[in-house]
Amino acid sequence: MRRTGPAVLVIAAVIGIVVGYGTDQLLAASGHPTFTPMVSLPVVLVALGAIVIALAIPIRRAINGRGKPQINPFRAVRIAMLAKASSLVGAGLGGAGLGLLLFVLSRPTEHDGGVVAVLITTAVCGAVLVVAALIAEHLCTIRKDDDDPEGSAPDGGSA
Repeated sequence: MRRTGPAVLVIAAVIGIVVGYGTDQLLAASGHPTFTPMVSLPVVLVALGAIVIALAIPIRRAINGRGKPQINPFRAVRIAMLAKASSLVGAGLGGAGLGLLLFVLSRPTEHDGGVVAVLITTAVCGAVLVVAALIAEHLCTIRKDDDDPEGSAPDGGSA
């Protein structure tokens, strides 16, 4: 498994920005109220980041020899994949929050402070989720064995 690269995260964020801005544009053009995420979304994003890190810490302890001596490799891979998926979700939802915020701020009308605050918080908490997921992915990384053939682990060494 390859580690999550910055290009993938930037692409997910740009897609999120386009979808967020486009959704509000289409809703406003059709005469419907614009979309505002629930206040609980930023809380869920931060909670997901904390859960991903909490799941990755035992894997890191086992890798370093401070935890259980045996790691279930399937569990380690599942947690690494959860971290990878969480980073993409964080980038996408953070970008969507930015796109919605750009739409709201581009209107020449009075802006509701509560809506702007929720959109800014959503974008920031999406970035927090990305950072937490990348940390968890790093925690699940095992070092390459010296006796492995050179071509056997071209994946960056993740669990």
